[in-house]
Amino acid sequence: MKKSSLIRGLFVDIGGVLLTNGWDHAARARAAEHFALDLDEMAHRHHLTFDTLETGKLSLEDYLKRVVFYKRRPFSQEQFRRYMFQQSKPYPEMLELVTQLKAQYGLKTIAVSNEGRELNAHRVRKFKLADLFDAFISSCFVHFRKPDLELYQLALDIAQMPARNVLYLENTAMFLQVAKSIGIRGVLHTDYHSTRSALASYGLEVS
Repeated sequence: MKKSSLIRGLFVDIGGVLLTNGWDHAARARAAEHFALDLDEMAHRHHLTFDTLETGKLSLEDYLKRVVFYKRRPFSQEQFRRYMFQQSKPYPEMLELVTQLKAQYGLKTIAVSNEGRELNAHRVRKFKLADLFDAFISSCFVHFRKPDLELYQLALDIAQMPARNVLYLENTAMFLQVAKSIGIRGVLHTDYHSTRSALASYGLEVS
């Protein structure tokens, strides 16, 4: 029996794998420079409230009020929001690789990501991720974040397949380790070529 016949589902992180991270330290640093903000103060306020944004308990508007617009600014929230969304860029080779694997092996693909609702919606729409994924286990929808074990169990429940039939593509080692504790095998993504090779070792080789 080929290994590929054992893998019927692919769990995939979005930020850092298929797209750039949506709102990481580098993006915040660029925004701070662009809008002449105090990066240290912005970072402090961000870390105090970001978990509530990613778990869907805080709107982006309220997050920005706490982190940026707690005092008058010479720019609008819409201008800042637009800049924030512009930081998302695709990794075309990775998007194409997952698209090809899904089509070639008939894989059920599940997005497993930590993102706030508005940013998540923007990225899904802009990069047409709904055409690629069968379901989205996004932290803003399920109200808990990776590495919460419940998130991975929920992904298995939604996929309706046992862990042994799933492969998880992720760029954070600890998240893979947590998923492995319930039997989900994984590939640590660092770059396109090594990931393609690792996937091929599980029988998922693009023709």
